Amino acid sequence: MTWHLRAAAVLAFMLLAAAQARADDDPRFCPTRPSIGGSSCTTEPGQVHVEYSFADWQRDDQPDQREDRIVAADILTRVGLGKDTELQLGWTSFGHDRTRDKTTGAVDAVNGTGDVTLALREHLTGEERKPFSAGVQAFVTAPTGRYPIGAGTWSTGLIVPVQYDLTKKIAVSFTGEADAAPNQSGDGRHLAYSGIAGVRYKLTDDISTYAELSVERDHDPAGHETIALAAFSTAWRPTKTLQFDILAVAGLNRSSPDIRLVTGGAVLF
Repeated sequence: MTWHLRAAAVLAFMLLAAAQARADDDPRFCPTRPSIGGSSCTTEPGQVHVEYSFADWQRDDQPDQREDRIVAADILTRVGLGKDTELQLGWTSFGHDRTRDKTTGAVDAVNGTGDVTLALREHLTGEERKPFSAGVQAFVTAPTGRYPIGAGTWSTGLIVPVQYDLTKKIAVSFTGEADAAPNQSGDGRHLAYSGIAGVRYKLTDDISTYAELSVERDHDPAGHETIALAAFSTAWRPTKTLQFDILAVAGLNRSSPDIRLVTGGAVLF
């Protein structure tokens, strides 16, 4: 090998190493949204990660009434505490709920703030460029909001998300959740549990899409019900620390809200 071929080989190796170093220096930016499932990824220590909804509209059309709920400025702040641990603080700063009785035509409208949620997420297993990851997240919700924007009483729960990357573009996931959910009456709690199965597909390095199915069983004393949902969402990252996204959710049975549309995003500081 001549000297100029050796020099070219050394230069190519140095460029490859520099590109790898830049990739390794990329910030860990992993918004949970717009997926309706959970995530095991945590914010790096000392960094602050904010997720927000510009607008969140949901319609539930029942035989006797129609309910429309609009939530704005729904904010989740995630702070990295350790290598695999983060603290979360969530709050709904404004909500509008409108219920119309189909028999009498009477309309009941409520404006207010939502509850505050405090959560701790731990990344249990999974490394960069490894296909499998898993985590656990415990949360408690304080009744700071007004019903029906808020629950009216505290609640708590546990979320366990797992994910497996089939290829660089395709990943499958499952999120299990069990809650001590607030009763509809606002007094006491009951068992609610759910499972969310999803597929993520990366259209490009900056655009990802998600398709998910969710089934929840709720044992409220006022009436047990099963809620089934289908969700489709897309996220776009114009930079390495900024995301914009949109989510559409459709109810699959009578107990489920008919439709939900959400727009928002995330930013890493």
